[in-house]
Amino acid sequence: MTINTAKTDGRTERVTTWANRAQIAGLATVGAGAIHLAATGIHAEYQLLARIFVILGAVQVISGLALALGAGRPAAAVVAVVNIVAVGGWTLTRTVGIRWIWGLQVAEWPQFADTVCAALSAIGLVLAVIVLLRGARHGSSAGLVAPGALVGVVSVAAMLTGATQVHSHADGGHIHDETAAATIPGSDGGHVYAVDPSKWPRPFDPSQPIDLSGVPGVTPEQQARAETLVASTLRELPQFADVTKVGDLGFKSIGDANTGFEHYINFAYILDDAFLDPKKPESLVYQVHGDERTLVAAMFAASGMSITEPKLIDWGGPLMQWHVHGDLCWSLDADRQPIVVGSKDAAGSCPAKSINVFGDVPMVHVWIKPNACGPFAALDGPSAGQVAGNEPRVDQCAGHQHGSGG
Repeated sequence: MTINTAKTDGRTERVTTWANRAQIAGLATVGAGAIHLAATGIHAEYQLLARIFVILGAVQVISGLALALGAGRPAAAVVAVVNIVAVGGWTLTRTVGIRWIWGLQVAEWPQFADTVCAALSAIGLVLAVIVLLRGARHGSSAGLVAPGALVGVVSVAAMLTGATQVHSHADGGHIHDETAAATIPGSDGGHVYAVDPSKWPRPFDPSQPIDLSGVPGVTPEQQARAETLVASTLRELPQFADVTKVGDLGFKSIGDANTGFEHYINFAYILDDAFLDPKKPESLVYQVHGDERTLVAAMFAASGMSITEPKLIDWGGPLMQWHVHGDLCWSLDADRQPIVVGSKDAAGSCPAKSINVFGDVPMVHVWIKPNACGPFAALDGPSAGQVAGNEPRVDQCAGHQHGSGG
């Protein structure tokens, strides 16, 4: 903004005009686009998210440059639209998350890099709207030195800050405490977690504040997601406590009460797009006491994904370990409902008239009752399932059985 003077009736008046507003809108938008492009590599493990950053950043840079160079209202319209997307997306990711974009499902606290990016986008948006309404007023290029330098400094600072943030990638994540934790090769050619057993798992008591801190290799984002999941499960899951009513909600027992725990599965939830949603758990886990059933955990499933999917490995990092049940054999009961009738024999065959299905669907528990092996503990014995490759179990107590689930 500049202050011009004009003579009216022999008097000199100070007239305020928005000189260079188009150029400043363009520069701010270019800065935001540069930050988005820099963030692409940091989030490369999320293919869709990385592509969104590339497209959004490229449109911001190109339209911002066009507006700064005098393209006028057409460029201002594009700048306004792309910055609405940028600011709106940032607001959603910091308040409720965006469920359909991997890496953005859970709301996260604002950080310096994303806040600067959103602020520059907002400045570009406001000034672009003014250009659309009032037209562009170009002042002296010298007037752009200060705002241009400011945009450049804060953009570079944001990119440098973003580059130092800890993010987990397709190799299973970066673990910085090499004496306490390490990575070991996984069957997919990437890496899986190995965690110091003195750090994780540790007993979980839902009556105490949720604190999953202090585990080597866990990023702040992973810890926040895991703690939020535990808190939301504690809040939402008790609505399914009465086992006599869950049948009306679509849950059916798989007939495994003889193990001491009985799973009730909702096949509609297995097939939908919900992910780690305590309001729509794929399975409910009840502890068996004679004829009584006590709800103790949810078992979430990630249908359509592989257990070595980097997106699953990264979600909770070393805190959460997904497993599969590749040895269970299923058949139909008298009501034509799927039930578990046994396990594969040594030759890998199921009993007569039964088959192995759902054996590659990754699953993870979240407990709402105390568990000595943590909030994401697997069950013991045959119900523990199998984890990726020869990965040590961090969803069970001391011993950390490998692969087979013990």
